Amino acid sequence: MKHVITLIPGDGIGPEITEATVKVVEATGVDIEWDTVNAGAQVYRKEGTVLPDRVIKSLKKNKVGIKGPITTPVGTGFRSVNVAMRKLFGLYACVRPCKSYQGIRSRYSNIDLVIIRENTEDLYAGIEFKKGEMETEELINFIKEKKDTR
Repeated sequence: MKHVITLIPGDGIGPEITEATVKVVEATGVDIEWDTVNAGAQVYRKEGTVLPDRVIKSLKKNKVGIKGPITTPVGTGFRSVNVAMRKLFGLYACVRPCKSYQGIRSRYSNIDLVIIRENTEDLYAGIEFKKGEMETEELINFIKEKKDTR
């Protein structure tokens, strides 16, 4: 059975990283078809959008994607593709596994840890409120209610 994966090469070193990622995934022997679509700064210069509809459609259809690094504007320019995708697809959890492996030198040994952090509030969302303010509580409750309805 062939699996289709959306591949977003990204900007800068993104294409080089995703090319290596494709080689690693293909080395598993799993039958994969890559649906390559572009997003980011290069697309913005050509099309006036960093996240074209074809990227969103591909991700919705395939339900799995690999994305290389994409330029994040600082202060001006377009909105971050990462933030837009998090909001669009409700990607509120940032899961970071940390594991040490025998035979690979590391500062710490015997580590098997998963860190989960919120991905849509505060700095990630570009929204900042002071702790304890009514507006802060209203925003957090609104987001929690939206998550619960999914």
